[in-house]
Amino acid sequence: MSATLQLRARVGQRSQHMIICGDDGLAHRLAQELDAVCGEAVTVVLPSRREGHGAELVALHRDPRSPVELLISARPDEQTLREAGVERAAAVALTYGDDQINMTAALLARSINPSVRLVIRMFNRDRGRHLELLLDRAAAAHAEQDDAFIDASTTVLSDADTAVPELVAAAAVGHGPTLQVEGKVFRGVVRPAGTPPHATDLATLAVLSGTHMDDPLGEDSAETPGANGTQLLPDTATAYHRQFTHGRLMLEEVTHHHAPTSPAGRRRAYRGWLSDRLGHLPWKIFVSREVTAVFGVLAAAVVLLATATAVVEDGPLWKSVYLPLLDIFTMGDPATEDSTARQVLQLIAGFVGLAVLPLVVAAAMNATLAFRTASANHVPDTGLHDHIVLVGLGKIGTRVLAQLCTTDHKVVVIERDPQARGVALARELGVHLLLEDAAAPGVLDLARIGTSKSLLVLTHDDGENLDIVMAARESNPRVRAVMRLYGDDFAATVSRTMRAGYPDALTRSRSVSALAAPSFAAAMMGRHVLGVMPVERGSLLFTVVDVAGHPELEGHSIHEAFKEHEWRVLAIGPATSRRSASSTDTLGGFRTDRPAFNWRPPHGRVLRHDDRVVLVTTRRGLDILMTGVQPRPAGRRPHPAQ
Repeated sequence: MSATLQLRARVGQRSQHMIICGDDGLAHRLAQELDAVCGEAVTVVLPSRREGHGAELVALHRDPRSPVELLISARPDEQTLREAGVERAAAVALTYGDDQINMTAALLARSINPSVRLVIRMFNRDRGRHLELLLDRAAAAHAEQDDAFIDASTTVLSDADTAVPELVAAAAVGHGPTLQVEGKVFRGVVRPAGTPPHATDLATLAVLSGTHMDDPLGEDSAETPGANGTQLLPDTATAYHRQFTHGRLMLEEVTHHHAPTSPAGRRRAYRGWLSDRLGHLPWKIFVSREVTAVFGVLAAAVVLLATATAVVEDGPLWKSVYLPLLDIFTMGDPATEDSTARQVLQLIAGFVGLAVLPLVVAAAMNATLAFRTASANHVPDTGLHDHIVLVGLGKIGTRVLAQLCTTDHKVVVIERDPQARGVALARELGVHLLLEDAAAPGVLDLARIGTSKSLLVLTHDDGENLDIVMAARESNPRVRAVMRLYGDDFAATVSRTMRAGYPDALTRSRSVSALAAPSFAAAMMGRHVLGVMPVERGSLLFTVVDVAGHPELEGHSIHEAFKEHEWRVLAIGPATSRRSASSTDTLGGFRTDRPAFNWRPPHGRVLRHDDRVVLVTTRRGLDILMTGVQPRPAGRRPHPAQ
């Protein structure tokens, strides 16, 4: 029996039970994803039924159609993990906001079950890489001399990193989730009914229902059952005949025009930006009315005291000016041995200094602060157009800015905190930067929102994000708006309302947990899954499969290997060893081997045992490919411990 067939037999016998440890929005969305999209039995370890997203998870558990079980425990210690059934689990996801808790639980889970797949949320990237390497070595040490190690993977993900590509794609190219493979970027794009295919289209992913032909990716898209409903992976005849009456979801290759900027290129951009800024610094601040008035009073006092000193004291003119200045700044020696007139003038100069010097210091400090604030702003020219306005340079905003600058899009950034983590990067990249409050009147106009094509609002305040988008809509009703919102239900409501109020403009409101959940779910299903793409109420999965050992693929042409509503071959490349660590690449958080895929193979190309293919599948199709058996109907399954 081949290694692939052995794996399929083992997967078919192995429990598909999944465990999620956490109580935040990501845990909730991940449970929904595994329940609705993947159809897996899920146990969620909750610290409390009432705190965090406990209430939503309890409601999901009480749904009679859901296989989600709950286990209440303050921490994911060894006893808790055993009660959750980690010995027989296929995968464990650790989504706590504390890296230390996730690390401890991951080490315990690996020691209890060396073959379990681990998906760990980590905020510290370096620590996450070290933990991933350590846990994979631990699994390798316990693995038998067969392919059992294939499923014993460790994937460390950041919800910020997994959400960034989706946010960038929404702002840069509009509709469609993204998929990154082999350095290429693909997205799902809607082609309205009656429109011809584009040259960049690779394959038809779905024929959409008749109710929401324009936006199958919205939270409120309803799938119409029956012949008029959504058809995932339709055959050629269906796709052809329904293209005139229904929209289609196509897989399109997105071409980025610029590679990521090198450090030397960044330094050159920064030097050019600095040279340009020096010529446009607001030097006039130092001759403002306030500064001129204060220093004018000081100069008048010096002139009067110098004139009086010249009258009562003999000596050169410079000395008549020098002595009053020393007295005003309290730097001169007491005039105890001089004339009475000189002593009186010294006292008057001292009182003048006490009265004027605080005003001088205050005016100088205010002018310096105003100069620093004004010089930090890099206001774009009035001729700027078709650019992207990015509001917020926190953790998410900084990574979005870095990815946007790898494309040919012009970016204007607004951030009110000069100490925000992304301000230094914005200056290094030489983008237009406004250190202002985006909600303040006139700031969006400074960013040229009226001529921009997209607005990305990524601050931490949901209400402020909504205020900024609504203000932008007043200036530019057609601007493509993408906002980050923490509440999933609130995000869906805002998206529907904004689309209804501005039907000619695209509005996307998504929480980071909603964007990150599909990537976490895909990682829990195995390292072979590259990503999940929602389509109305269904979903499609993108996976890499070795042809050897799959009778559904091997020996068949690409046309013959296609199975309607189950899977479609997208690309072909040479098979490589799964154990090889020298040719791996990171694809949206997943580590996979990196063969040279041909994304436009002829349909008559016969699949051989030494081929590796990229497939788009339904969840049912993936189950058939990996197990060789038809999946059981979804429903409430018994808890593994029962």
